[in-house]
Amino acid sequence: MSAMSNSNFSRRSLFRAAAGMAAAGTLAACGSNNGRGGSGGSGKQLTQMFHAYGEAGTEQAIKRYAAAYKKANVSTQWITSADYESKLFATLLTKQAPDLFEFHPQIQMVKSGQVADLTDIIDPVKSDFNPADIKSHTVDGKIYGVRMIDDPQFFFYRPSLFKKAGVKVPETFDELMEAAAKLTTDKVKGLYLGNDLHAVVNPLIWSAGADTLNDKNEIAYHTPGFVEGLKKMRQLFTSGHLLLGAPTDFWDPSSLSQGLCAIQFCGMWAMPQFQKALGDDIGIFPFPKVTDAGKPSVVNGGWSMFVNAKGDNVDAAKEYVKWLWIDQKQYQEDWATSYGFHIPPRTSIANEATKLKSGLPAEGVKLSNQYGHFDNIGWTQAMIQGTWDVMANCVRKNGDPEKALDACDKTVNRELKKLFG
Repeated sequence: MSAMSNSNFSRRSLFRAAAGMAAAGTLAACGSNNGRGGSGGSGKQLTQMFHAYGEAGTEQAIKRYAAAYKKANVSTQWITSADYESKLFATLLTKQAPDLFEFHPQIQMVKSGQVADLTDIIDPVKSDFNPADIKSHTVDGKIYGVRMIDDPQFFFYRPSLFKKAGVKVPETFDELMEAAAKLTTDKVKGLYLGNDLHAVVNPLIWSAGADTLNDKNEIAYHTPGFVEGLKKMRQLFTSGHLLLGAPTDFWDPSSLSQGLCAIQFCGMWAMPQFQKALGDDIGIFPFPKVTDAGKPSVVNGGWSMFVNAKGDNVDAAKEYVKWLWIDQKQYQEDWATSYGFHIPPRTSIANEATKLKSGLPAEGVKLSNQYGHFDNIGWTQAMIQGTWDVMANCVRKNGDPEKALDACDKTVNRELKKLFG
């Protein structure tokens, strides 16, 4: 599920707002509408915070699930602002802090005592979760956060336009650049990667045969392959074949479905919208390998539910999370497949999800299984911002990749030292 289309910001990727961890003082209060005092249930008042998903019916679904819960009044803050992260982290510092909230697993939330240990509610069903989702939420053997949906991201394209231009599905980044050139006309750009290029930073790293961090939590992105990838991205950026300044960002399918481009980086959540707009004239492929040593990659983004460990209602919030995101399988499947397509993190639900069994969704699942990279809990906001800066300096501006990566290394090493000593 994508963000609201008034946002120029990726909601679905692994790349989060750097402002997220900053205590944006001016945003501290959510205004008078703090969403407390929902209907249904009795006794305890719980507040949950969600970013506004773009697909119709999502807000109603989350509120419908909450209304069915009888042990507490659960109200929902549905944050339409593009600043979901900065709003969330600013609000967590105030008395208006939500009892539970959705976000991505990040180790600083664990180290700062912001999120509650959910091992006791997840352990009984742990073997039913995708092991990669468990790993990405685990610190020192304890599990923080329940994954709600997995969101693979890849390239969507129009086979009819490929046929017309005599283009085959790219298997390398060079072929992607050639395809973008052949598909560009006076009305259509060959390729769209999102307005700020943030969504493709990690795929560029992975497809160059590198990684964000290695198993020892050391820098693994600063390689000759990634440098080569940055140079190729710069070439693409200046080629005239890349759609720049689109009306909506990468997570919204409009750029491709309305004919502004022939290939668009986007997420599996948008498949129903693509199919509605384009019928059978839609295909997908992973981010192609950047170097000979690299291999194709797929971002496996997604959202997880966390309990605010500093709130007044930790036990009640955990009980609600268990009820909804562990026990209520029908709601979990509804959330994953009725409003956009996502892969349910629970194997038992994924196996039963008929909408993902055939056609394009099944291909998306296959690409995710074959080439997917999940969240790394040690890859923090500041590190993410560091790689965004690299992209800005080397691709948007013509900076030296080695110098930009050296600057990024300083930021990342400072963070690593803070977190791991």
